[in-house]
Amino acid sequence: MIKLTLPDGSVREAAEPLNGLAFAESIAKSLAKRAIAIKIDGTVKDLVTVVDKDASVEVVTAATPDGLELLRHDAAHVMAEAVQELFPGTQVTIGPAIENGFYYDFARAEPFRPEDLEKIEARMREIVDRDEKITREVWTRDDAVAFFKGIGELYKAELIESIPAGEEVSIYRQGNWLDLCRGPHLPSTGKLGKAFKLTKLAGAYWRGDSRNEMLQRIYGTVWATDADLKAYLTMIEEAEKRDHRKIGREMDLYHFQEEAQGSVFWHAKGYTIYNQLEAYIRRRLNASGYVEVKTPQLMASKFWEASGHWGKYRENMFVVPDEVPGTEEEGPILTGKGDLMALKPMNCPAHIQIFNQGIKSYRDLPIRMAEFGCCHRNEAHGALHGLMRVRQMTQDDAHIFCTEEQIQSETEHFVNLLYAVYRDMDFADVVIKLATRPEKFGGTIERWDAAEKALGDALRATGHDFVIAEGEGAFYAPKLEFHLKDAIGRSWQVGTLQLDYVLPERLDATYVTEDGTRKHVVMLHRAILGTLERFIGIMIESCAGKLPMWLAPVQVVMTTITSDADAYATEAAEALRAAGIRVELDIRNEKINYKVREHSVGKVPVIFVAGKREAEERAVSIRRLGSQEQKVMPLDEAIKALVAEATPPDLKPAALRAAAE
Repeated sequence: MIKLTLPDGSVREAAEPLNGLAFAESIAKSLAKRAIAIKIDGTVKDLVTVVDKDASVEVVTAATPDGLELLRHDAAHVMAEAVQELFPGTQVTIGPAIENGFYYDFARAEPFRPEDLEKIEARMREIVDRDEKITREVWTRDDAVAFFKGIGELYKAELIESIPAGEEVSIYRQGNWLDLCRGPHLPSTGKLGKAFKLTKLAGAYWRGDSRNEMLQRIYGTVWATDADLKAYLTMIEEAEKRDHRKIGREMDLYHFQEEAQGSVFWHAKGYTIYNQLEAYIRRRLNASGYVEVKTPQLMASKFWEASGHWGKYRENMFVVPDEVPGTEEEGPILTGKGDLMALKPMNCPAHIQIFNQGIKSYRDLPIRMAEFGCCHRNEAHGALHGLMRVRQMTQDDAHIFCTEEQIQSETEHFVNLLYAVYRDMDFADVVIKLATRPEKFGGTIERWDAAEKALGDALRATGHDFVIAEGEGAFYAPKLEFHLKDAIGRSWQVGTLQLDYVLPERLDATYVTEDGTRKHVVMLHRAILGTLERFIGIMIESCAGKLPMWLAPVQVVMTTITSDADAYATEAAEALRAAGIRVELDIRNEKINYKVREHSVGKVPVIFVAGKREAEERAVSIRRLGSQEQKVMPLDEAIKALVAEATPPDLKPAALRAAAE
């Protein structure tokens, strides 16, 4: 008898080997109809795969994460078949599943046009209706190379030639169309369904190398149901409206330009947001026992060699020669004291230099060392994206130097602080991932096990659930990742905590133990916001520019209906400014509706309006962003209410904070 363990822990027995479809039928006919693959001992296989020994078995349907990835993989193949039917002579290259969709890169002399996507989609639906059977074949490498060269598929032949001689080649046949692929795949094209959409065209270099020829990439998305597809497309449409680059222009916050790629030109209003956010997190850190430091931007290459970053991260660093002026004939001369310098891409090695000044005792630990460190990373031009991916960034960075015994308590302390910050930022949906030991790792398994247990125990102690990201830890230790969900359902990885035993050992960061011996300190790399630039971008997109009052660059506009109220409006603006409110005075000779519309586009949360009557009564008419209602209040009362609303969350009285939460 073969024992098959189901996901719920129950065990079924089979008298003889059976394939995935037969296994699904043994559970329920309805399940067999929905089955698209079988998962055996954690690995997804084709539905025809035979189970002939004891195993953990799970039926994969389109509604599962594994099933959705399979749909996306097959959608790429169906798209490639459709393209080659519609545009003979087009060569296929590589087409993987990606997050939320798929793409395929094509070699074709004539460029695809946006209107071609509709034709390709229509042909894909025909292929789904044809319900072509998908089967796996095993070829020899040489036969596969000869076949693909013979039909003019030179890119595919090149891929196969890179497979070691003697190794079998997996080919999947889809009707009369076939492709090189490891699989697994759906049983037939009909199982794909029609909840797909081709989304855009792009260029891509063959094998990702700019020295190679440019290919044409077609992106698409596919979902298990039409409802899921519609929801995703709605989210994408909403995301385009919320693009922080567009809103940044409308609100006059910042701009980007070619002459400083990957760096932000902060305008006055944008820098107000930046400063308010930095001041907030600085207060939070001070209250949580952190000390703040400042370290150099430019340091010698030997410093980075010692830390290990030079060997692993050199291509992502901005490197400059360490020169002194020479004669006109000589030109600049290398100093010989390092010869090369680098702008720091991260702060951690510099923080160890501060830790190493003087002798540290176990009594001094933990030391929580923070820095709003400006870092530079040589990101590829094509990867840059507004505030979300920059070359110059400022992190709310900190490093905790502690003993192994303090790892759990310091992790708890950090997680509690992080959640308090996220609550203040109105992010309630947080997913924590514990990234565990990768295939290649440094240190001992015993140390890894202890570190993973300490992090897991700390999360359980704080009452937060988490998921395991198997094998996704850093080379030197496990880490925690904190993923936020924004207002339209997108997930962003923001916060992180990484355990590090290696860097303190490389840079000899030690403390004196209770018995008088020296021991290398444990280092926890941690961030809550990540980079200020990216976090501001996330917040702007999440709230569509309607920032909470305490972060809004202009909190109120004081404006007038007629010039009779100009003097009063000027006086009211001064009173607001004296109360600490960021106010803008608008006494232009324009119609009030025009001014209200303009400031609404600028996402000003509150507009105080004064006419002759308000001036006489020392009152204001209050208009809120997004509301048609107006409320008249005495000026002093309105200012008092606005001051309370504009107070940063960490500075509000405890009773008000509790009520807000």
